[in-house]
Amino acid sequence: MLIPKRSGHLRAAFRRPVAGQRNLPRLCEVPCLPDLEYPMRLPLSRGPITSYLFERLIRPAHEIDPLPVSPVDAPLHDDDLQLALFVCYELHYQGIDGVDESWEWNPSLLAARAKLERCFEEGLARAVPRPPAVPATSLRRALIELVTAADDGPSLSSFIQREADLGQFREFVTHRSIYHLKEADPHTWAIPRLRGGPKAALVEIQADEYGGGRAERMHSELFRATMRGLELDDSYGAHLDRVPAITLAVSNVMSLFGLHRRWRGALLGHLAALEMTSSLPNMKYGRGLRRLGGDAAATRFYDEHVQADAAHEQIAVHDMCGGFAIANPSLTGDILYGAACATTVERLFAEHVISRWRGGASSLVRGGRPGHAGASGSLGALKPVTLCEPSQKGLVDDRPQRHSATVALPGSMGRPS
Repeated sequence: MLIPKRSGHLRAAFRRPVAGQRNLPRLCEVPCLPDLEYPMRLPLSRGPITSYLFERLIRPAHEIDPLPVSPVDAPLHDDDLQLALFVCYELHYQGIDGVDESWEWNPSLLAARAKLERCFEEGLARAVPRPPAVPATSLRRALIELVTAADDGPSLSSFIQREADLGQFREFVTHRSIYHLKEADPHTWAIPRLRGGPKAALVEIQADEYGGGRAERMHSELFRATMRGLELDDSYGAHLDRVPAITLAVSNVMSLFGLHRRWRGALLGHLAALEMTSSLPNMKYGRGLRRLGGDAAATRFYDEHVQADAAHEQIAVHDMCGGFAIANPSLTGDILYGAACATTVERLFAEHVISRWRGGASSLVRGGRPGHAGASGSLGALKPVTLCEPSQKGLVDDRPQRHSATVALPGSMGRPS
Protein backbone atom coordinates (compact mmCIF):
# COMPACT_ATOMS: atom_id res chain seq x y z
CA MET A 1 0.00 0.00 0.00
CA LEU A 2 1.28 3.44 -0.87
CA ILE A 3 1.70 5.81 2.06
CA PRO A 4 0.20 9.22 1.25
CA LYS A 5 2.72 12.02 1.32
CA ARG A 6 2.38 14.69 3.95
CA SER A 7 0.32 17.16 1.97
CA GLY A 8 -3.25 18.32 1.78
CA HIS A 9 -3.94 16.33 -1.40
CA LEU A 10 -5.99 13.17 -1.44
CA ARG A 11 -4.16 10.21 -2.91
CA ALA A 12 -5.47 6.82 -3.92
CA ALA A 13 -3.66 3.52 -3.43
CA PHE A 14 -4.79 0.50 -5.42
CA ARG A 15 -4.00 -2.98 -4.17
CA ARG A 16 -2.95 -5.44 -6.83
CA PRO A 17 -3.69 -9.14 -6.38
CA VAL A 18 -0.69 -11.42 -5.95
CA ALA A 19 -0.44 -14.12 -8.58
CA GLY A 20 -1.62 -17.47 -7.31
CA GLN A 21 -2.97 -16.04 -4.07
CA ARG A 22 -6.58 -16.01 -2.95
CA ASN A 23 -7.31 -12.37 -2.42
CA LEU A 24 -9.75 -10.30 -0.44
CA PRO A 25 -11.49 -7.66 -2.59
CA ARG A 26 -9.17 -5.12 -4.14
CA LEU A 27 -9.91 -1.86 -2.44
CA CYS A 28 -9.40 1.77 -3.31
CA GLU A 29 -8.42 3.83 -0.28
CA VAL A 30 -8.86 7.55 -0.09
CA PRO A 31 -7.70 9.08 3.19
CA CYS A 32 -10.30 11.61 4.29
CA LEU A 33 -8.74 14.72 5.76
CA PRO A 34 -9.11 16.39 8.13
CA ASP A 35 -9.75 13.70 10.73
CA LEU A 36 -13.19 14.16 12.28
CA GLU A 37 -13.86 13.13 15.87
CA TYR A 38 -16.82 10.87 16.62
CA PRO A 39 -16.81 9.42 20.15
CA MET A 40 -18.16 5.94 20.70
CA ARG A 41 -21.81 5.45 21.52
CA LEU A 42 -22.90 4.50 25.00
CA PRO A 43 -23.17 0.69 24.83
CA LEU A 44 -26.14 -1.43 25.80
CA SER A 45 -26.31 -2.27 29.51
CA ARG A 46 -25.52 -5.82 30.65
CA GLY A 47 -26.87 -5.90 34.20
CA PRO A 48 -27.87 -3.84 37.23
CA ILE A 49 -24.56 -1.94 37.49
CA THR A 50 -24.48 -0.71 33.90
CA SER A 51 -28.24 -0.09 33.84
CA TYR A 52 -27.95 2.18 36.87
CA LEU A 53 -24.76 3.85 35.64
CA PHE A 54 -25.84 4.49 32.04
CA GLU A 55 -29.19 5.96 33.08
CA ARG A 56 -27.28 8.61 35.00
CA LEU A 57 -24.51 9.27 32.49
CA ILE A 58 -26.99 10.47 29.87
CA ARG A 59 -27.95 13.32 32.19
CA PRO A 60 -25.84 16.37 33.11
CA ALA A 61 -23.12 15.54 35.63
CA HIS A 62 -24.50 15.29 39.16
CA GLU A 63 -23.88 13.44 42.39
CA ILE A 64 -24.86 9.77 42.17
CA ASP A 65 -25.56 7.18 44.80
CA PRO A 66 -23.22 4.19 45.24
CA LEU A 67 -23.39 1.62 42.46
CA PRO A 68 -25.24 -1.65 43.17
CA VAL A 69 -22.02 -3.67 43.24
CA SER A 70 -22.12 -7.05 44.93
CA PRO A 71 -19.32 -9.62 45.26
CA VAL A 72 -18.81 -11.76 42.14
CA ASP A 73 -17.04 -15.08 41.81
CA ALA A 74 -15.13 -14.25 38.61
CA PRO A 75 -14.70 -10.48 38.14
CA LEU A 76 -12.61 -10.92 35.00
CA HIS A 77 -15.53 -12.70 33.32
CA ASP A 78 -18.34 -10.54 34.71
CA ASP A 79 -19.86 -8.60 31.80
CA ASP A 80 -21.66 -6.05 33.94
CA LEU A 81 -18.59 -5.19 36.02
CA GLN A 82 -16.12 -5.06 33.12
CA LEU A 83 -18.39 -2.96 30.90
CA ALA A 84 -19.09 -0.47 33.71
CA LEU A 85 -15.35 -0.10 34.33
CA PHE A 86 -14.62 0.26 30.63
CA VAL A 87 -17.14 3.07 30.25
CA CYS A 88 -15.80 4.87 33.34
CA TYR A 89 -12.27 4.63 31.93
CA GLU A 90 -13.34 5.76 28.46
CA LEU A 91 -14.26 9.17 29.91
CA HIS A 92 -10.48 9.68 30.28
CA TYR A 93 -9.78 8.76 26.64
CA GLN A 94 -12.05 9.81 23.75
CA GLY A 95 -15.24 10.32 25.74
CA ILE A 96 -18.68 8.96 24.90
CA ASP A 97 -21.24 10.46 22.56
CA GLY A 98 -24.00 12.19 24.50
CA VAL A 99 -22.20 11.97 27.86
CA ASP A 100 -21.34 15.25 29.56
CA GLU A 101 -17.56 15.64 29.69
CA SER A 102 -17.88 16.99 33.23
CA TRP A 103 -18.43 13.39 34.36
CA GLU A 104 -14.70 12.69 33.90
CA TRP A 105 -13.73 14.13 37.30
CA ASN A 106 -17.09 13.95 39.04
CA PRO A 107 -16.25 12.96 42.64
CA SER A 108 -19.23 10.64 43.08
CA LEU A 109 -18.49 8.83 39.82
CA LEU A 110 -14.83 8.47 40.80
CA ALA A 111 -15.96 6.95 44.09
CA ALA A 112 -18.22 4.55 42.19
CA ARG A 113 -15.36 3.63 39.88
CA ALA A 114 -13.11 2.97 42.87
CA LYS A 115 -15.65 0.45 44.12
CA LEU A 116 -15.58 -1.32 40.76
CA GLU A 117 -11.79 -1.23 40.75
CA ARG A 118 -11.61 -2.90 44.15
CA CYS A 119 -13.62 -5.81 42.78
CA PHE A 120 -11.42 -5.93 39.69
CA GLU A 121 -8.20 -5.83 41.70
CA GLU A 122 -9.46 -8.63 43.96
CA GLY A 123 -10.23 -10.69 40.86
CA LEU A 124 -6.76 -10.05 39.45
CA ALA A 125 -5.18 -11.02 42.77
CA ARG A 126 -7.05 -14.36 42.73
CA ALA A 127 -6.19 -15.08 39.09
CA VAL A 128 -2.59 -13.86 39.14
CA PRO A 129 -0.29 -15.05 41.95
CA ARG A 130 1.96 -12.14 42.87
CA PRO A 131 5.60 -12.87 41.93
CA PRO A 132 8.12 -12.25 44.72
CA ALA A 133 10.18 -9.09 44.58
CA VAL A 134 13.74 -9.48 43.35
CA PRO A 135 16.86 -7.32 43.60
CA ALA A 136 16.89 -4.57 41.02
CA THR A 137 19.91 -6.09 39.31
CA SER A 138 17.98 -9.34 38.81
CA LEU A 139 14.82 -7.75 37.42
CA ARG A 140 15.58 -8.30 33.75
CA ARG A 141 16.32 -12.00 34.22
CA ALA A 142 13.20 -12.40 36.34
CA LEU A 143 11.05 -10.77 33.64
CA ILE A 144 12.40 -13.09 30.98
CA GLU A 145 11.85 -16.15 33.16
CA LEU A 146 8.30 -15.07 34.03
CA VAL A 147 7.26 -14.52 30.43
CA THR A 148 8.93 -17.73 29.27
CA ALA A 149 7.18 -19.77 31.97
CA ALA A 150 3.81 -18.24 31.04
CA ASP A 151 4.04 -19.54 27.48
CA ASP A 152 2.12 -22.74 28.19
CA GLY A 153 -1.47 -21.82 27.38
CA PRO A 154 -3.44 -22.42 24.18
CA SER A 155 -1.82 -20.77 21.19
CA LEU A 156 -4.40 -18.53 19.59
CA SER A 157 -1.84 -17.28 17.08
CA SER A 158 -1.06 -20.84 15.89
CA PHE A 159 -4.77 -21.58 15.49
CA ILE A 160 -5.25 -18.42 13.46
CA GLN A 161 -2.19 -19.13 11.34
CA ARG A 162 -3.28 -22.64 10.37
CA GLU A 163 -6.97 -23.22 11.02
CA ALA A 164 -9.08 -20.07 11.39
CA ASP A 165 -11.57 -19.34 8.65
CA LEU A 166 -12.40 -15.84 7.45
CA GLY A 167 -15.31 -15.43 9.85
CA GLN A 168 -13.12 -16.39 12.80
CA PHE A 169 -10.38 -13.99 11.74
CA ARG A 170 -12.98 -11.24 11.59
CA GLU A 171 -14.09 -12.15 15.09
CA PHE A 172 -10.49 -11.97 16.29
CA VAL A 173 -10.07 -8.51 14.79
CA THR A 174 -13.39 -7.44 16.31
CA HIS A 175 -12.10 -8.43 19.76
CA ARG A 176 -8.78 -6.71 19.25
CA SER A 177 -10.35 -3.47 17.98
CA ILE A 178 -11.31 -2.59 21.56
CA TYR A 179 -7.65 -2.02 22.38
CA HIS A 180 -5.90 -1.57 19.04
CA LEU A 181 -7.99 1.44 18.02
CA LYS A 182 -6.42 3.25 20.97
CA GLU A 183 -3.18 1.30 20.92
CA ALA A 184 -0.44 2.68 23.18
CA ASP A 185 -2.71 5.23 24.89
CA PRO A 186 -3.02 3.39 28.24
CA HIS A 187 0.74 2.98 28.61
CA THR A 188 1.35 6.62 27.73
CA TRP A 189 -0.10 7.56 31.12
CA ALA A 190 3.26 6.47 32.58
CA ILE A 191 5.34 9.10 30.78
CA PRO A 192 4.80 12.01 33.22
CA ARG A 193 5.36 9.59 36.12
CA LEU A 194 8.88 8.65 35.06
CA ARG A 195 12.16 10.50 34.76
CA GLY A 196 15.57 10.05 33.19
CA GLY A 197 16.43 6.92 31.23
CA PRO A 198 13.22 4.95 31.82
CA LYS A 199 11.17 7.93 30.66
CA ALA A 200 13.28 8.33 27.52
CA ALA A 201 12.98 4.59 26.81
CA LEU A 202 9.19 4.66 27.11
CA VAL A 203 8.97 7.72 24.87
CA GLU A 204 11.08 5.93 22.27
CA ILE A 205 8.69 2.98 22.25
CA GLN A 206 5.58 5.14 22.20
CA ALA A 207 6.93 7.33 19.40
CA ASP A 208 7.03 4.25 17.18
CA GLU A 209 3.53 3.26 18.28
CA TYR A 210 2.30 6.70 17.24
CA GLY A 211 3.93 6.51 13.83
CA GLY A 212 6.94 8.73 14.46
CA GLY A 213 4.80 11.81 13.90
CA ARG A 214 3.08 10.44 10.78
CA ALA A 215 -0.63 9.95 11.44
CA GLU A 216 -1.04 7.37 8.69
CA ARG A 217 1.70 5.23 10.27
CA MET A 218 0.21 5.15 13.75
CA HIS A 219 -0.40 1.56 14.76
CA SER A 220 -4.04 2.35 15.46
CA GLU A 221 -4.39 3.61 11.89
CA LEU A 222 -2.65 0.54 10.48
CA PHE A 223 -5.17 -1.57 12.38
CA ARG A 224 -7.98 0.44 10.81
CA ALA A 225 -6.59 -0.56 7.42
CA THR A 226 -6.76 -4.20 8.50
CA MET A 227 -10.38 -3.73 9.57
CA ARG A 228 -11.31 -2.08 6.30
CA GLY A 229 -9.60 -4.87 4.38
CA LEU A 230 -11.91 -7.29 6.20
CA GLU A 231 -14.90 -5.02 5.59
CA LEU A 232 -15.37 -4.33 9.29
CA ASP A 233 -16.56 -1.03 10.71
CA ASP A 234 -13.39 0.78 11.83
CA SER A 235 -15.20 3.41 13.90
CA TYR A 236 -13.81 3.86 17.39
CA GLY A 237 -15.72 1.66 19.82
CA ALA A 238 -18.11 0.36 17.15
CA HIS A 239 -17.82 -3.23 18.40
CA LEU A 240 -18.14 -2.66 22.12
CA ASP A 241 -21.53 -4.40 22.29
CA ARG A 242 -20.14 -7.52 20.59
CA VAL A 243 -17.24 -8.43 22.88
CA PRO A 244 -17.33 -10.42 26.15
CA ALA A 245 -16.03 -9.43 29.57
CA ILE A 246 -12.59 -10.98 29.15
CA THR A 247 -11.94 -8.85 26.06
CA LEU A 248 -12.87 -5.76 28.05
CA ALA A 249 -10.62 -6.94 30.90
CA VAL A 250 -7.64 -6.96 28.51
CA SER A 251 -8.06 -3.20 28.10
CA ASN A 252 -9.27 -2.49 31.62
CA VAL A 253 -6.15 -3.85 33.28
CA MET A 254 -4.05 -1.39 31.25
CA SER A 255 -6.30 1.51 32.19
CA LEU A 256 -6.30 0.47 35.85
CA PHE A 257 -2.51 0.52 35.93
CA GLY A 258 -2.26 3.63 33.77
CA LEU A 259 -4.66 5.85 35.69
CA HIS A 260 -3.12 5.18 39.11
CA ARG A 261 0.37 6.37 39.91
CA ARG A 262 0.70 3.66 42.56
CA TRP A 263 0.56 1.09 39.75
CA ARG A 264 3.23 2.71 37.55
CA GLY A 265 5.62 -0.19 38.07
CA ALA A 266 2.92 -2.67 37.07
CA LEU A 267 2.15 -0.60 33.97
CA LEU A 268 5.78 -0.81 32.84
CA GLY A 269 5.87 -4.53 33.48
CA HIS A 270 2.64 -4.95 31.54
CA LEU A 271 4.07 -3.11 28.54
CA ALA A 272 7.31 -5.09 28.70
CA ALA A 273 5.37 -8.37 28.68
CA LEU A 274 3.36 -7.25 25.64
CA GLU A 275 6.51 -6.33 23.75
CA MET A 276 8.23 -9.58 24.73
CA THR A 277 5.33 -11.70 23.48
CA SER A 278 4.41 -9.78 20.35
CA SER A 279 6.73 -10.55 17.45
CA LEU A 280 6.07 -14.26 16.92
CA PRO A 281 2.28 -14.12 17.38
CA ASN A 282 1.99 -11.18 14.99
CA MET A 283 4.03 -13.08 12.42
CA LYS A 284 1.50 -15.91 12.70
CA TYR A 285 -1.48 -13.54 12.50
CA GLY A 286 -0.04 -12.07 9.32
CA ARG A 287 0.49 -15.51 7.81
CA GLY A 288 -3.04 -16.50 8.72
CA LEU A 289 -4.50 -13.42 7.06
CA ARG A 290 -2.40 -13.97 3.94
CA ARG A 291 -3.61 -17.59 3.85
CA LEU A 292 -7.15 -16.22 3.78
CA GLY A 293 -6.33 -13.81 0.95
CA GLY A 294 -5.25 -10.70 2.81
CA ASP A 295 -3.05 -8.33 0.84
CA ALA A 296 -0.08 -6.24 1.95
CA ALA A 297 -2.28 -3.36 3.15
CA ALA A 298 -4.42 -5.66 5.30
CA THR A 299 -1.44 -7.47 6.83
CA ARG A 300 0.81 -4.47 7.32
CA PHE A 301 -0.32 -3.98 10.93
CA TYR A 302 0.97 -7.44 11.85
CA ASP A 303 4.12 -7.18 9.73
CA GLU A 304 4.96 -3.85 11.36
CA HIS A 305 4.75 -5.38 14.83
CA VAL A 306 7.06 -8.24 13.92
CA GLN A 307 9.85 -5.76 13.23
CA ALA A 308 9.06 -2.99 15.70
CA ASP A 309 8.37 -5.12 18.76
CA ALA A 310 11.59 -7.10 18.41
CA ALA A 311 13.44 -3.83 19.02
CA HIS A 312 10.91 -2.61 21.59
CA GLU A 313 11.43 -5.77 23.65
CA GLN A 314 15.06 -4.89 24.31
CA ILE A 315 14.25 -1.28 25.14
CA ALA A 316 11.37 -2.22 27.42
CA VAL A 317 13.21 -4.91 29.38
CA HIS A 318 16.64 -3.33 29.72
CA ASP A 319 16.30 0.44 29.49
CA MET A 320 12.75 1.01 30.73
CA CYS A 321 12.08 -1.70 33.34
CA GLY A 322 15.73 -2.31 34.23
CA GLY A 323 16.39 1.40 34.68
CA PHE A 324 13.17 1.92 36.63
CA ALA A 325 14.04 -0.96 38.97
CA ILE A 326 17.46 0.52 39.72
CA ALA A 327 15.83 3.87 40.58
CA ASN A 328 12.91 2.25 42.45
CA PRO A 329 14.16 -1.05 43.91
CA SER A 330 11.09 -1.39 46.15
CA LEU A 331 8.84 -1.69 43.08
CA THR A 332 10.40 -4.70 41.36
CA GLY A 333 7.52 -6.86 42.60
CA ASP A 334 5.03 -4.48 40.97
CA ILE A 335 6.88 -4.69 37.65
CA LEU A 336 6.72 -8.47 37.70
CA TYR A 337 3.08 -8.43 38.81
CA GLY A 338 2.14 -6.20 35.87
CA ALA A 339 3.87 -8.60 33.49
CA ALA A 340 2.10 -11.56 35.09
CA CYS A 341 -1.26 -9.80 34.75
CA ALA A 342 -0.60 -9.21 31.05
CA THR A 343 0.25 -12.84 30.30
CA THR A 344 -2.55 -14.26 32.47
CA VAL A 345 -5.35 -12.10 31.08
CA GLU A 346 -4.14 -12.80 27.53
CA ARG A 347 -4.20 -16.54 28.30
CA LEU A 348 -7.76 -16.30 29.63
CA PHE A 349 -8.77 -14.41 26.49
CA ALA A 350 -7.18 -17.06 24.26
CA GLU A 351 -8.89 -19.85 26.21
CA HIS A 352 -12.27 -18.19 25.72
CA VAL A 353 -11.87 -17.67 22.00
CA ILE A 354 -10.43 -21.09 21.18
CA SER A 355 -12.91 -22.98 23.34
CA ARG A 356 -15.83 -21.28 21.61
CA TRP A 357 -14.39 -21.90 18.17
CA ARG A 358 -13.56 -25.54 18.93
CA GLY A 359 -17.17 -25.95 20.02
CA GLY A 360 -18.46 -24.52 16.76
CA ALA A 361 -19.74 -21.31 18.38
CA SER A 362 -18.98 -17.63 18.01
CA SER A 363 -16.60 -16.04 20.51
CA LEU A 364 -18.59 -12.81 20.42
CA VAL A 365 -21.59 -11.77 22.50
CA ARG A 366 -24.96 -12.81 21.14
CA GLY A 367 -27.71 -10.22 20.92
CA GLY A 368 -25.39 -7.22 21.09
CA ARG A 369 -25.91 -4.17 18.93
CA PRO A 370 -24.01 -4.98 15.70
CA GLY A 371 -21.06 -2.73 15.10
CA HIS A 372 -20.01 -4.08 11.73
CA ALA A 373 -21.20 -5.84 8.64
CA GLY A 374 -20.32 -9.36 7.73
CA ALA A 375 -19.03 -10.87 10.94
CA SER A 376 -19.17 -14.25 9.26
CA GLY A 377 -19.55 -15.66 5.81
CA SER A 378 -17.74 -14.65 2.65
CA LEU A 379 -16.70 -11.29 1.39
CA GLY A 380 -18.70 -11.95 -1.71
CA ALA A 381 -21.91 -11.54 0.28
CA LEU A 382 -21.13 -7.98 1.29
CA LYS A 383 -22.20 -4.83 -0.46
CA PRO A 384 -19.64 -2.29 -1.67
CA VAL A 385 -19.06 0.61 0.72
CA THR A 386 -19.98 4.07 -0.50
CA LEU A 387 -16.96 6.19 -1.32
CA CYS A 388 -16.57 9.48 0.54
CA GLU A 389 -16.93 12.52 -1.66
CA PRO A 390 -14.54 15.31 -0.62
CA SER A 391 -15.69 18.89 -1.15
CA GLN A 392 -13.67 21.45 -3.04
CA LYS A 393 -12.26 22.58 0.31
CA GLY A 394 -10.98 19.11 1.08
CA LEU A 395 -13.61 18.42 3.71
CA VAL A 396 -15.63 15.25 3.91
CA ASP A 397 -19.38 15.50 3.48
CA ASP A 398 -20.14 11.88 4.36
CA ARG A 399 -19.81 10.64 7.93
CA PRO A 400 -19.82 6.81 7.79
CA GLN A 401 -16.19 6.36 6.72
CA ARG A 402 -14.30 8.82 8.88
CA HIS A 403 -10.68 8.00 8.16
CA SER A 404 -10.85 6.53 4.72
CA ALA A 405 -13.35 5.28 2.25
CA THR A 406 -13.24 1.88 0.62
CA VAL A 407 -15.01 0.71 -2.46
CA ALA A 408 -14.83 -2.73 -4.03
CA LEU A 409 -13.66 -2.62 -7.62
CA PRO A 410 -15.56 -4.59 -10.24
CA GLY A 411 -14.68 -8.24 -10.57
CA SER A 412 -13.08 -8.49 -7.12
CA MET A 413 -15.92 -9.99 -5.06
CA GLY A 414 -15.20 -13.68 -5.53
CA ARG A 415 -15.72 -16.09 -2.64
CA PRO A 416 -12.45 -17.27 -1.03
CA SER A 417 -11.98 -20.99 -1.46
